[in-house]
Amino acid sequence: MLIKILFKYILGYIRITVEGYYIERFINICTTNKILIWNLKREKTVKLFLNVGIKDFYKVIKIAKKLKCKVKIEKKRGIPFILNRYRKRKIFLLALLLIIVTLYTTSNYIWNVEIKVEDNMKLENIEEDLKEAGLEIGTLKSKLNIQEIINKIRLNRDDISWIGINIKGTNAIVTAVKAKDKPEIIDENDHSNIIAKKGGTITQIIAQNGMAQVKVGDNVEQGQILIEGVMEGKYTGIRYVHSLGEVKALVKYSKTEKFPLKEEQTVKTGNQEIKYKINFNNFQINFYKTLSNFKIYDTIENEKKFRIFSNLYLPISVTKIVNEELEKFSKEYTIEEATEKGTKKLEEEIEKEIEEKNNILRKVCRSNGNRRLFRDNCNI
Repeated sequence: MLIKILFKYILGYIRITVEGYYIERFINICTTNKILIWNLKREKTVKLFLNVGIKDFYKVIKIAKKLKCKVKIEKKRGIPFILNRYRKRKIFLLALLLIIVTLYTTSNYIWNVEIKVEDNMKLENIEEDLKEAGLEIGTLKSKLNIQEIINKIRLNRDDISWIGINIKGTNAIVTAVKAKDKPEIIDENDHSNIIAKKGGTITQIIAQNGMAQVKVGDNVEQGQILIEGVMEGKYTGIRYVHSLGEVKALVKYSKTEKFPLKEEQTVKTGNQEIKYKINFNNFQINFYKTLSNFKIYDTIENEKKFRIFSNLYLPISVTKIVNEELEKFSKEYTIEEATEKGTKKLEEEIEKEIEEKNNILRKVCRSNGNRRLFRDNCNI
């Protein structure tokens, strides 16, 4: 029965209502004449809803007329009616066919490259390296040699320990694991000296292996030997060893900079221009004039790619362009405000230079609008 009903859908069927006093007799006659009717639904006692095939429709009308029942068509279903509905819409059918062909053609290309790095770490210029290796938007999938691309990336980059490429639909998913820095291996049997990384004043020196070449209170320069890898004994004589010890020094960092009491600043006015452009691969359609109405502005662009499913991207994207108007104004500072601003800036610059931020002493000098910042660090 199910196969017959499905076959009727392919050939087309009609949903009708039969209204009259001989509903039961109508059903019996149809069954006797082997007329397939299905999905029967009775309303009250004189009205019947049912489905019937196109070929049996006129037979049903004849039976209904004999029993003095009224027949009304409710719905028409099936492929013949769909084709008949769009028979005169050639442009629609042509457009539908064009869309199907376009989707099939574009599905053979890569239209999005998604990069995932473990622990959300950053890999500089990875997009450019992938392009040079052969993976870029618009590449035909059949021409991709994934293993060759992976080998090129690993050969050219030392900061990647593992990389994998998975093609899903028109999306190329690149998964990478960033390589961890290998610790420097030091052979403790090798002869070595401890030298000053920076210039400063020695505050403490403990030579555990080797001979101290400076004492507390000495001023040393960068690169000067602090503990020499030499040991001298009464019976052993001079021996060259791997120096070991702890040295602390007072290291001075200083910066001087001029900070004006009046400067030009820009602020957002709150006015915006929102514009759009459509990208068809490398072809763009702009829905706006090139120049902005604002004299000074910041531009923020946000591109959204079209996709049918999660990994079936299309070579179409819409870019939203937001121009935010800026306004210039002059801001004047008091000496105290300029001093505070300058101090904060110089502190940030100096702290970037200090590796170990322990036991830091701070001293600020101001002279004729200039500010000199001293920071002393006790590790060398």
